Amino acid sequence: MNYPKMIASVNQMEPVPRRIRAMLAGRIVVDTTRAVYLWEWPNYPQYYIPVDDVGEEFLVDENHEQRLSRGLARRFGLRVGVTERPRAARLYTADSITGLEGLMRFEWDALDTWLEEDEEVFVHPRNPYTRVDAVRSTRHVRIELDDVVLAESHSPVLLFETGLPTRYYLNRSEVNFDALQHSATVTPCPYKGRTSLPLSLSRWFISADQFWWRLVR
Repeated sequence: MNYPKMIASVNQMEPVPRRIRAMLAGRIVVDTTRAVYLWEWPNYPQYYIPVDDVGEEFLVDENHEQRLSRGLARRFGLRVGVTERPRAARLYTADSITGLEGLMRFEWDALDTWLEEDEEVFVHPRNPYTRVDAVRSTRHVRIELDDVVLAESHSPVLLFETGLPTRYYLNRSEVNFDALQHSATVTPCPYKGRTSLPLSLSRWFISADQFWWRLVR
């Protein structure tokens, strides 16, 4: 590995200094300045929200408790008007690891929109220990598949992100689109938003969804 590794440990908890809101069916379900980051794995954290900062009128107690690795949690759904999201959140009880009592962990996709302050966040919270730098370069970058040149550049933008391999962004004019065909796949990213992926195609060899090429959001 030739890039810096992540520094957060599993179950590490830190305060979130940003206002966090989450919306469902046009209503604000979560609104807090007291959220907590918890790293369920080293790459990025999840939000844990004080139950007092969740709209009580939207919570549906599913009367189901789960013994999880971090303690005992009670499961809740969400209901906003006719919109229902079962199994949307878990509320941690006193029988949990230190600091989790009274915090709710939501399934990200159970909410329509997540906001940090007034900016939408996609997929998962941004890691406060991650640095993302897009740096212009004059390196020669050549991308081949099955002896076919897919792209070649002497002016790429290199994206360096803590804990991940370097990614290479090339101008559209430097990409051999004759060797690519469109894919319906759309991938979200907490930093870039949503991007579409073409399918790389070379002779008889097909490699699905290898390239981000167009920012669609």
